[in-house]
Amino acid sequence: MGVRTWIESWPVYRQFSGEDPLGRGAAARSAGTERIRPRVSTADKVVKSVCPYCAVGCGQDVYVEDGKVTQIEGDPDSPVSRGRLCPKGSASLQLTTGAAREHRVLYRRPHGTGWEALDLDTAMDMIADRVIEARRHGWQWEQDDLRVRRTLGFASLGGATLDNEENYLIKKLFTALGAVQIENQARI
Repeated sequence: MGVRTWIESWPVYRQFSGEDPLGRGAAARSAGTERIRPRVSTADKVVKSVCPYCAVGCGQDVYVEDGKVTQIEGDPDSPVSRGRLCPKGSASLQLTTGAAREHRVLYRRPHGTGWEALDLDTAMDMIADRVIEARRHGWQWEQDDLRVRRTLGFASLGGATLDNEENYLIKKLFTALGAVQIENQARI
Protein backbone atom coordinates (compact mmCIF):
# COMPACT_ATOMS: atom_id res chain seq x y z
CA MET A 1 0.00 0.00 0.00
CA GLY A 2 1.38 3.34 -1.06
CA VAL A 3 1.51 6.42 1.13
CA ARG A 4 -1.23 8.16 -0.91
CA THR A 5 -3.58 5.15 -0.62
CA TRP A 6 -2.85 4.92 3.09
CA ILE A 7 -3.60 8.63 3.63
CA GLU A 8 -6.81 8.45 1.57
CA SER A 9 -7.98 5.52 3.68
CA TRP A 10 -7.50 7.55 6.85
CA PRO A 11 -10.91 8.66 8.25
CA VAL A 12 -9.76 12.18 9.17
CA TYR A 13 -8.56 12.79 5.59
CA ARG A 14 -11.90 11.53 4.20
CA GLN A 15 -13.75 13.71 6.70
CA PHE A 16 -12.07 16.98 5.60
CA SER A 17 -11.78 16.20 1.89
CA GLY A 18 -15.25 14.73 1.34
CA GLU A 19 -18.87 15.66 1.91
CA ASP A 20 -18.94 14.49 5.54
CA PRO A 21 -17.20 17.27 7.54
CA LEU A 22 -18.60 16.06 10.89
CA GLY A 23 -17.30 12.53 10.30
CA ARG A 24 -20.59 10.80 11.11
CA GLY A 25 -21.26 9.05 7.81
CA ALA A 26 -19.13 7.72 4.97
CA ALA A 27 -15.93 9.34 6.28
CA ALA A 28 -16.05 7.20 9.42
CA ARG A 29 -16.62 3.94 7.57
CA SER A 30 -13.83 1.63 6.58
CA ALA A 31 -13.94 -1.32 4.20
CA GLY A 32 -14.22 -3.59 7.24
CA THR A 33 -17.10 -1.57 8.62
CA GLU A 34 -18.95 -1.85 5.31
CA ARG A 35 -18.74 -5.66 5.47
CA ILE A 36 -20.26 -5.86 8.96
CA ARG A 37 -23.90 -6.93 9.11
CA PRO A 38 -26.14 -7.01 12.19
CA ARG A 39 -26.41 -10.52 13.59
CA VAL A 40 -30.22 -10.22 13.43
CA SER A 41 -30.45 -9.01 9.82
CA THR A 42 -31.18 -12.49 8.44
CA ALA A 43 -34.02 -13.26 10.89
CA ASP A 44 -37.35 -14.26 9.34
CA LYS A 45 -39.37 -12.82 12.21
CA VAL A 46 -39.14 -11.22 15.62
CA VAL A 47 -41.26 -12.60 18.47
CA LYS A 48 -41.95 -10.54 21.60
CA SER A 49 -41.29 -12.38 24.86
CA VAL A 50 -40.56 -11.88 28.55
CA CYS A 51 -37.31 -12.86 30.26
CA PRO A 52 -37.84 -16.09 32.26
CA TYR A 53 -35.45 -15.43 35.12
CA CYS A 54 -36.61 -13.01 37.80
CA ALA A 55 -39.75 -11.18 38.84
CA VAL A 56 -38.94 -7.98 36.93
CA GLY A 57 -40.37 -9.19 33.61
CA CYS A 58 -38.02 -7.50 31.15
CA GLY A 59 -39.16 -7.55 27.53
CA GLN A 60 -37.21 -9.54 24.97
CA ASP A 61 -37.12 -9.64 21.19
CA VAL A 62 -36.58 -13.22 20.03
CA TYR A 63 -35.17 -13.46 16.50
CA VAL A 64 -36.13 -16.57 14.54
CA GLU A 65 -34.58 -17.84 11.32
CA ASP A 66 -35.78 -21.01 9.56
CA GLY A 67 -37.88 -21.90 12.61
CA LYS A 68 -34.94 -21.70 15.03
CA VAL A 69 -34.11 -19.04 17.61
CA THR A 70 -30.92 -17.28 16.52
CA GLN A 71 -30.70 -14.31 18.90
CA ILE A 72 -32.44 -12.85 21.96
CA GLU A 73 -32.07 -9.15 22.77
CA GLY A 74 -33.75 -6.59 24.99
CA ASP A 75 -37.03 -5.16 23.67
CA PRO A 76 -36.73 -1.37 23.31
CA ASP A 77 -40.56 -1.13 23.33
CA SER A 78 -40.79 -2.69 26.80
CA PRO A 79 -41.89 -0.17 29.43
CA VAL A 80 -40.23 -2.37 32.06
CA SER A 81 -36.70 -2.62 30.71
CA ARG A 82 -36.59 -0.22 27.74
CA GLY A 83 -34.34 -2.56 25.78
CA ARG A 84 -31.95 -3.49 28.55
CA LEU A 85 -31.28 -6.97 29.93
CA CYS A 86 -29.19 -8.08 32.87
CA PRO A 87 -26.33 -10.54 32.22
CA LYS A 88 -28.63 -13.49 32.91
CA GLY A 89 -31.33 -12.21 30.57
CA SER A 90 -28.74 -11.44 27.91
CA ALA A 91 -27.58 -15.06 28.04
CA SER A 92 -31.09 -16.53 27.80
CA LEU A 93 -30.44 -17.72 24.23
CA GLN A 94 -28.78 -20.76 25.82
CA LEU A 95 -32.20 -21.79 27.20
CA THR A 96 -33.34 -22.56 23.67
CA THR A 97 -30.12 -23.58 21.98
CA GLY A 98 -27.92 -24.94 24.78
CA ALA A 99 -26.61 -28.49 24.49
CA ALA A 100 -27.86 -29.28 28.00
CA ARG A 101 -31.49 -28.48 27.15
CA GLU A 102 -33.80 -31.48 27.33
CA HIS A 103 -36.35 -31.90 24.55
CA ARG A 104 -38.23 -34.78 26.12
CA VAL A 105 -40.09 -35.55 29.31
CA LEU A 106 -37.95 -37.28 31.93
CA TYR A 107 -39.53 -39.23 34.80
CA ARG A 108 -38.04 -40.83 37.87
CA ARG A 109 -40.23 -43.42 39.52
CA PRO A 110 -40.72 -43.37 43.30
CA HIS A 111 -37.58 -44.70 44.99
CA GLY A 112 -35.96 -44.91 41.56
CA THR A 113 -32.35 -44.01 40.93
CA GLY A 114 -32.51 -43.19 37.23
CA TRP A 115 -34.54 -41.15 34.79
CA GLU A 116 -36.61 -42.61 31.98
CA ALA A 117 -38.00 -40.84 28.93
CA LEU A 118 -41.78 -40.57 28.55
CA ASP A 119 -43.86 -39.32 25.68
CA LEU A 120 -45.76 -36.09 26.37
CA ASP A 121 -49.23 -37.67 26.27
CA THR A 122 -48.28 -40.22 28.92
CA ALA A 123 -46.78 -37.51 31.15
CA MET A 124 -49.87 -35.29 30.80
CA ASP A 125 -52.15 -38.22 31.64
CA MET A 126 -50.04 -38.95 34.74
CA ILE A 127 -50.34 -35.34 35.87
CA ALA A 128 -54.11 -35.28 35.30
CA ASP A 129 -54.54 -38.56 37.22
CA ARG A 130 -52.51 -37.21 40.13
CA VAL A 131 -54.44 -33.93 40.25
CA ILE A 132 -57.75 -35.82 40.30
CA GLU A 133 -56.54 -38.22 43.00
CA ALA A 134 -55.10 -35.39 45.15
CA ARG A 135 -58.36 -33.49 44.80
CA ARG A 136 -60.40 -36.55 45.73
CA HIS A 137 -58.15 -37.44 48.67
CA GLY A 138 -57.89 -33.88 50.04
CA TRP A 139 -61.50 -32.78 49.48
CA GLN A 140 -63.28 -31.11 52.39
CA TRP A 141 -67.03 -30.59 52.38
CA GLU A 142 -67.17 -28.90 55.78
CA GLN A 143 -64.74 -27.40 58.30
CA ASP A 144 -65.89 -26.54 61.82
CA ASP A 145 -69.55 -26.91 60.79
CA LEU A 146 -69.10 -24.47 57.90
CA ARG A 147 -69.55 -25.52 54.29
CA VAL A 148 -66.19 -24.99 52.57
CA ARG A 149 -66.18 -27.32 49.54
CA ARG A 150 -62.44 -27.13 48.89
CA THR A 151 -59.32 -29.21 48.57
CA LEU A 152 -56.05 -28.78 50.38
CA GLY A 153 -54.59 -31.62 48.32
CA PHE A 154 -52.68 -29.35 45.96
CA ALA A 155 -51.72 -25.72 45.49
CA SER A 156 -50.47 -23.42 42.75
CA LEU A 157 -47.42 -21.16 42.86
CA GLY A 158 -46.96 -19.25 39.62
CA GLY A 159 -43.66 -18.19 38.11
CA ALA A 160 -42.13 -14.80 37.44
CA THR A 161 -42.92 -14.66 33.73
CA LEU A 162 -46.67 -15.18 33.95
CA ASP A 163 -48.62 -12.16 32.77
CA ASN A 164 -52.04 -11.06 34.05
CA GLU A 165 -53.94 -13.08 31.46
CA GLU A 166 -52.08 -16.29 32.28
CA ASN A 167 -52.51 -15.67 36.01
CA TYR A 168 -56.23 -15.12 35.46
CA LEU A 169 -56.60 -18.45 33.65
CA ILE A 170 -54.55 -20.34 36.23
CA LYS A 171 -56.58 -18.79 39.05
CA LYS A 172 -59.83 -19.80 37.30
CA LEU A 173 -58.61 -23.37 36.73
CA PHE A 174 -57.42 -23.98 40.28
CA THR A 175 -60.46 -22.28 41.79
CA ALA A 176 -62.71 -24.49 39.67
CA LEU A 177 -60.79 -27.51 40.94
CA GLY A 178 -61.47 -26.38 44.51
CA ALA A 179 -57.97 -25.24 45.46
CA VAL A 180 -57.62 -22.31 47.84
CA GLN A 181 -53.83 -22.13 48.02
CA ILE A 182 -53.09 -20.14 44.88
CA GLU A 183 -50.25 -17.64 44.77
CA ASN A 184 -47.82 -16.06 42.34
CA GLN A 185 -44.34 -14.74 43.05
CA ALA A 186 -44.73 -11.82 40.63
CA ARG A 187 -47.40 -9.85 38.89
CA ILE A 188 -46.40 -8.25 35.61
